[in-house]
Amino acid sequence: MNIYIGNLNWSAKVEDLQNLFSSYGEVSSVNIVNDKFTGRSKGFGFVEMPDNASAQNAINNLNGAEFMSRNITVNEARPREERAPRERRSYDR
Repeated sequence: MNIYIGNLNWSAKVEDLQNLFSSYGEVSSVNIVNDKFTGRSKGFGFVEMPDNASAQNAINNLNGAEFMSRNITVNEARPREERAPRERRSYDR
């Protein structure tokens, strides 16, 4: 199951999320989304757990919990919506 984590502290690292979620079961991947221009965290990320029961347990226990001085939002990730390609404007060139 792919899990969305929102309201992350900007200083949170992949290892921090790995440690948090591994107490609920096996974690297959962790991704914190960064701004492509600044490289700074956007304050959200994703954790993938292969066992749905463990993932649901993590969601139930961590949603609204305090993590690194922030109350995080944890829920099952929705599929990414495809967007139409952006048109180039004259000032983009």
